[in-house]
Amino acid sequence: MSSSTNPNTATAANAVAVGDVVAERTVHLTRESLVRYAGASGDFNPIHYRDDVAERMGLPGVLAHGMLTMGLAVETVVPWLGDAGRIVDYGVRFTRPVVVDAESGADVVVAATVGQVDDEFLRIDLTVSAGETTVLGKAQVRVRRDG
Repeated sequence: MSSSTNPNTATAANAVAVGDVVAERTVHLTRESLVRYAGASGDFNPIHYRDDVAERMGLPGVLAHGMLTMGLAVETVVPWLGDAGRIVDYGVRFTRPVVVDAESGADVVVAATVGQVDDEFLRIDLTVSAGETTVLGKAQVRVRRDG
């Protein structure tokens, strides 16, 4: 991605108000997605790909990596921002796991809403869910208003 900001995106970011939804998306995860992420991240904990291990650990099933979920969530705002370099801070609380069924997978749904506006920064609040369950709490991205 280019380090320069799309001028139309910067204008849009300057015209936002608290409560505006600025981005939404649904990401479908499969067991293959988890194996690919394990390879990329180096996190080969078998709870992310083996039902028997997840069951022995008392988990409801194979779980998506928390960092994968966190990354998918923040990536939702990048096209709207036009430049990921405008992100100055990002944090979440991991509240519930994303269970990835062997057959049907799991859909992670992300909505990005403006939570706070000041002269220099915006706070974007992310609502992140799988099924009817919120999986990340206090998911907030602080971004510079302009590039």
